Amino acid sequence: MASVVGTFTIDPRSRAAKRRRRGEGATGWAFVSPSVVIILGLSVVPVLWSLLLSFQVNDLVSPSEWVGLANYKALLKDPSFGSAVSHTLVYTALYVPLSVIAGLAIAIALDRKIALIGLYRTLVFVPFVVSAAAQGVLFSFVLDPEFGVANSLLHKFGLPAQGFFSDPGQALYLLVAISLWSGTGFCVIVYLAGLQGVSGDLVEAARIDGAGRWGVLRHVTLPALTPVSIFLLLFQTINALQVFDLVFVTTKGGPLGSTTVIVYFIWEKAFKTFTAGYSAAAAYTLAVALLVIGVALQVYRRRVAAR
Repeated sequence: MASVVGTFTIDPRSRAAKRRRRGEGATGWAFVSPSVVIILGLSVVPVLWSLLLSFQVNDLVSPSEWVGLANYKALLKDPSFGSAVSHTLVYTALYVPLSVIAGLAIAIALDRKIALIGLYRTLVFVPFVVSAAAQGVLFSFVLDPEFGVANSLLHKFGLPAQGFFSDPGQALYLLVAISLWSGTGFCVIVYLAGLQGVSGDLVEAARIDGAGRWGVLRHVTLPALTPVSIFLLLFQTINALQVFDLVFVTTKGGPLGSTTVIVYFIWEKAFKTFTAGYSAAAAYTLAVALLVIGVALQVYRRRVAAR
C-alpha cells in the first residue's frame, strides 16, 4: 500500500530502491577509497607541494624561505640549465622523428603474410620491454673504451678505437642510438595495429585507379595513419623530454656535462646539491613545456580530423 503525505504519494518500492542505491554507493566508495587516498597521497599532494616548493629556497633540511619567482628567474640565467635544455632538445629532435619514421617503415615491411612473421614482430618488440637500466648496463659493457666488444671489433677491421661514452662528442648521440634500438619497437607495434584499420576498399580503389605501391602509401595509407602518427609523436616527445634512467646508468651527465638533460639536471639539483626549490622550479618549467606540446599536438589533430 502506498502512503500519502500531503498531496504526494510515496511508493514503498521507490524508497527501497533509493535505500538500495545509497547502500550500493556507500559500498562502492568503501572499495574505491583506499585507491583514492593512495592517489591523493602519492600524486596530487606531492604535485601541489612541489609547486609551492618552486617558490621557496629549500634544502630539505632547514626551514624554507619564500622567494617568489626568484628560482624561475635564476633558471633563465643559469648556463647549466641552458646546456641541459640544449642537450634535451638535440636528443628529442633526433630520437622522435627517427623512431617514428623507422617504426613506420618496419611496420609496413612486417604488414604481410610471410613465414615466421610472428617471430619477426616479436624480435622487433623485445628491446622495448627491456628496462632502460638493463640497456644502460649492457651497452656500458659493450661500449667500454678499454675492454668493450665494440672497440675489439673496430681493432679487427683496422679502425681506430673510439671513446664512446667517455667522448663528449659521441656520448649524446650514442644515447640516441640506444634509445632508438629500444623505442622503435613500440612505434612498430602501434603502426601495425593502425595498418589493420586501413580500409581495404580504399586501397583496392587506388590500385584500380592506377596507383602503385608508393601512390597507395602516400594517398591512402599515410592519411589513414595520421591519428596514429600524432599519438606517437606526442608519446615519443614526452618520453624524450623526460629521459633520465638511461643517462643515470651510463654517463651520469658526463663527460664534461655533455649528456646532462633536463630531468638529470633536476635530480642533480635536488639530491646532490640539495637545492630542492630550484629543482622544483626546473621541474615545473619542464611540465609547462610538456603541456604546451601536448595541447599543440591535440589542436593539430583536431584540425586534421575536421578536414
